Amino acid sequence: MKLKMGVSSLLWTERFGAADVALFEKVKKAGFDVFEICVADPFDFPVEQVRKAAENAGIGLTTISVAVNDRNPVSPDPACRAKAVDFLKQMIDINMGIGSPIVGGPNYAAWGYITGKGRTEDEWKWATETIRKAAEHARQNGSVRIALEPINRFETYFINIAQDAFALAEATGMDNVGVHLDTFHMIREETSISQAVQDCRDRLFYCHVCENTRGIPGSGLIPWAEFFTAIKKAGYTGPLTIESFDPNFEEINRTCAIWRKFADDGEQLATEGMKNLQAIAAPL
Repeated sequence: MKLKMGVSSLLWTERFGAADVALFEKVKKAGFDVFEICVADPFDFPVEQVRKAAENAGIGLTTISVAVNDRNPVSPDPACRAKAVDFLKQMIDINMGIGSPIVGGPNYAAWGYITGKGRTEDEWKWATETIRKAAEHARQNGSVRIALEPINRFETYFINIAQDAFALAEATGMDNVGVHLDTFHMIREETSISQAVQDCRDRLFYCHVCENTRGIPGSGLIPWAEFFTAIKKAGYTGPLTIESFDPNFEEINRTCAIWRKFADDGEQLATEGMKNLQAIAAPL
């Protein structure tokens, strides 16, 4: 099985900016097919510089975004929810501008927002409305797709498993909304890696390939052969993106509770991880 490999900007920088377009050439030379940009502020993003640099490097792009409290799709405050819609629309415009086909991430509820109880019917309705409005904007203006990433219970109470992400995507009534799977979260929340992939049906839009420790992929407990076999059976041909964080970061490692050092730097984590995954997938 031949893998289409991607890598996240978070392995080099906590806040991607114009100066970071120099990474595209490095990532391409390292053998990656796709560079994923984590967009912190879509209202201050160097669209033209990114597009031109990616074209010159011959590398594909994807993006992820994270909903936060002042633009929370499931906030009881209508003004906050309106900001969430504007944020997602701007993300879609960025993706169209740089030639990225996908915006993924936990974009349906604020990251780290915990109410102390399970999601409510109102919250489900609010999330559905927010994602639907963004998807309508995407359909009217291009072909960008929105992928909803289930994340673990310590980061959200809203969507933890593939089945629920699929249900939310279905609830929008939009065929350009799907699921973004991440093996780091899957191994904590799913009861079966294969079944989780099946639960996405034809809405598996994007995948993160991350070790259970956030260390070098292939060095931990993720059943990679099972995962690769499942996505192959599902017909997924998109990028498999390594997402972790430079071990020398402070803010994001504190936020994500990463206290141990799994590699000397993000580049080592990415390149060794890619080699490990390619070796596992080759005979499948």
